[in-house]
Amino acid sequence: MNKPHITQAMIDAYDDYTHLTLDRRDFMGKLTKLAGSGAAAAAIVPLLAANSAKAAIVAEDDKRLKGQDITYPGSTGDMKGYLVYPADRSGRLPAVIVIHENRGLNPHIRDVARRIALEGFVVLAPDFLSPLGGTPPDEDRARGMFDRLTPGQVSADGVTTVAFLEKNELTNGKVGVVGFCWGGGAANNLAVASPDLAAAVAYYGAQPKKKEDIAKIKAPLLLHYAGKDERTNAGIDAYKAALNAAGKQYTIYVYEGAQHAFNNDTSEARYDKQAAELAWGRTIAFLKEKLS
Repeated sequence: MNKPHITQAMIDAYDDYTHLTLDRRDFMGKLTKLAGSGAAAAAIVPLLAANSAKAAIVAEDDKRLKGQDITYPGSTGDMKGYLVYPADRSGRLPAVIVIHENRGLNPHIRDVARRIALEGFVVLAPDFLSPLGGTPPDEDRARGMFDRLTPGQVSADGVTTVAFLEKNELTNGKVGVVGFCWGGGAANNLAVASPDLAAAVAYYGAQPKKKEDIAKIKAPLLLHYAGKDERTNAGIDAYKAALNAAGKQYTIYVYEGAQHAFNNDTSEARYDKQAAELAWGRTIAFLKEKLS
């Protein structure tokens, strides 16, 4: 059977569904019209969505790493998270927070945390749905829970995560953050909220809403955007202007031809290997420079 042809309109419809409307019936109606039939639409959905069954790049039991689920203090209660670091660690290492997409702390984000840990970091991937009981297995249910979180609460939990890692016996006290999609926006907001943050990387993340908050940023920023991500990219110019006006240190890359979520290799239709590898190399080099 030939692989279905996926158009930009289909990708845009999926993006609207997962980030704006959360109305699956409306999305499937649009996709059916675009695909020509319900059967074609049903075949396309798995290519647009993330596939949690796809094999991890770094196995959970990789002997090069030590990883465990932990609980630590959040702003209003306990936070759950996945902590991972090199098994052959000697001395204290820089720390990196990995903030998940709007699907919560899922297998893909745990895999991303392990990838970063292999580069010589102590990595903590928090579950920002912890105040609501944690990330459920069903991704549609998880997406619906994010509307119950406030940006202030998310940033406060991020600040306590920074503090936890700063004092952790495994780390050198320097903490950076990498966020993807919803987590990219959370990473931008954490840079505003935490004067102790040493570096922030945002992948296709929403920009801080209040221009006056940008003056509070202390950490250098590395901002990755997808060329075909019109929704997120609409805020780039204003963000650049505010960062320039405040004299902040930042670098922006726009990966032409790439889709929103281009780094997520579990989403066949949106993953862009070339853009992902280029952005990843830049991210690791940036973190090593700023956190060593």
